[in-house]
Amino acid sequence: MTTPSQAADPVPTRRNKSAILAVTVTLIFWSSAFAGIRQALFLGFTPGHVVLLRFLSASAVFVIYALIRGVRLPKGRDWVAVAVLGWTGISVYHIALTFGEQTVDAGTASLLIAAAPAFTALIATFVLNERLRPLGWMGVVIGFIGIILITMGSGSSHRVTMGAFYILLSAAATSVFFVGQKPLFARYNAIDLTAWFTWFGTLPMLWFLPGLTHDITHSPAAATWSCVYIGVFPAAIAYVAWAMALKAAPAGLVASSLYLNPILAIIIAWIWLGELPGWLSILGGAIAVCGVLLVNFGGTVKRKEATPSPSVADEAVENSPTVENPPVQG
Repeated sequence: MTTPSQAADPVPTRRNKSAILAVTVTLIFWSSAFAGIRQALFLGFTPGHVVLLRFLSASAVFVIYALIRGVRLPKGRDWVAVAVLGWTGISVYHIALTFGEQTVDAGTASLLIAAAPAFTALIATFVLNERLRPLGWMGVVIGFIGIILITMGSGSSHRVTMGAFYILLSAAATSVFFVGQKPLFARYNAIDLTAWFTWFGTLPMLWFLPGLTHDITHSPAAATWSCVYIGVFPAAIAYVAWAMALKAAPAGLVASSLYLNPILAIIIAWIWLGELPGWLSILGGAIAVCGVLLVNFGGTVKRKEATPSPSVADEAVENSPTVENPPVQG
């Protein structure tokens, strides 16, 4: 029974307000990343230089964080796991996404990434022995139907572009990332893990270093600032905000807000770039999200043991439907 003192306790209210603010910041930043990538590409940056400058910026933010707060070192074999997951969830995901957005508009890219839980459900079933109910398997099938429609609508005259396949690769990579990192949350702080994932993930991107100075000096300043923006805010600060949201409110409730990501990404791309996805991609996105909803709300068999709350995502953040997390960042 709630006592008068409990009812008047301002702490839950403050936590709710903090969670709402943190979720809002996260959603806006992550949703804007898709348009930010397209902006930098439009203004003359190569895809390799976009992703490199973005994660040099993100890495710098986490270096500053490490100097101020400190970052825990991985132990033993966890070094290998963190490195491989960083290369998969940061390097492969963001390189494929950025190259894919050369031919796929920001809104369509966000719809494809939003369908990533269809991949994640299958991976978690085999790797983590997660169980899906018949309704969950139906959701996976519906999700893949949506992915097919989004892919068909990614090009002109409903022709499938190579960029769509790159983005599908990024969706698969982020699914592997979020399934693989789950055991690490039992031993490490989420922000510390994000820092190490970011640093390891940035290393392969140094392959694109030649010519970066040329792009910076010969492209409009807006291109450089777009890369810095999507590195500092969607790829770094948003993860901190996400961790704050998970600390202040139930993980399932916070994670469900990510279903707004594609909608916000489409609106931001329309305002920022004046582009909208084709009707077939929007239809496919709606179908895919319906499939993901089936998996998340009634399609999984819940485990009895408690699991740590995830908080890492474009980016980056758990988006496995079998670990109670929907699609994520750009």
